Amino acid sequence: MCDLVRLQVQSVDKPLYRGTFHCFQSIVRQESLMGLYKGIGSPMMGLAFINAIVFGVQGNAMRRLGHDTPLNQFLAGSAAGAIQCVICCPMELAKTRMQMQGTGEKKRAARKLYKNSLDCLVRIYRREGFRGINRGMLTTVIRETPAFGFYFLVYDTLTRRLGCEPEDSYMIPKLLFAGGMSGIASWLSTYPVDVIKSRLQADGVGGVNRYSGIADCVRQSWEREGWRVFTRGLVSTLLRAFPVNAATFATVTLFLMYMRDEQGVECEVPPPQALQQQQQQVQTNSL
Repeated sequence: MCDLVRLQVQSVDKPLYRGTFHCFQSIVRQESLMGLYKGIGSPMMGLAFINAIVFGVQGNAMRRLGHDTPLNQFLAGSAAGAIQCVICCPMELAKTRMQMQGTGEKKRAARKLYKNSLDCLVRIYRREGFRGINRGMLTTVIRETPAFGFYFLVYDTLTRRLGCEPEDSYMIPKLLFAGGMSGIASWLSTYPVDVIKSRLQADGVGGVNRYSGIADCVRQSWEREGWRVFTRGLVSTLLRAFPVNAATFATVTLFLMYMRDEQGVECEVPPPQALQQQQQQVQTNSL
């Protein structure tokens, strides 16, 4: 829901909504409560694959780099962010097109170009080819690469500072806080790029292409709306970022801790301090 509001607010030159809460109210009034869930099929299909790629690549990259340092956390996260763009870009294109269709129209009068997310991608491919379904790929890479670097760096730093020990009765709240703050830091680091990406992917929905490229989109957006254009939809984004990433990081960390304890499976994750100490003890004992 917050993601839909973010897109509606940031992707049009003359917004229909005064802000985040006005957007919520207007969508429910015009399109019913189900209007808040437009385009949900695309992230449901791709999000599991994206998270698998992100945490898998980050863990393998950390093993390759050898030392658990802040710089290596950033580099491993950046590598994961860049690679997952292969799935992320088409998924977000379908989500954007689905969420933009029928914007501002009554439910009965809304014109639907696409039946669902898969139908959206198929139609785009038939009309524009492989390049069409990867529209916005460059801006997605520019956004995701540093964003995921900060994502894992902030989580690693906070878990160390907070002292997330397995015997600590407050370990789960600490993991949730670290995960939520890492999500916020990730979005804040590259949010202006996300605005441009959304505009490029939404461009042409009404049949007219407004922008010729990234630079042209930045120039036109700045000339029409000034610097504030690059903060559009930020409130709804941050409202969504904290709980989503808090749950994601806490779940992954707790699951891998459980796997280590029960089966001795060696899994890399931006670990709490206790996991790092456990690894050091195993290495010392083996010597």
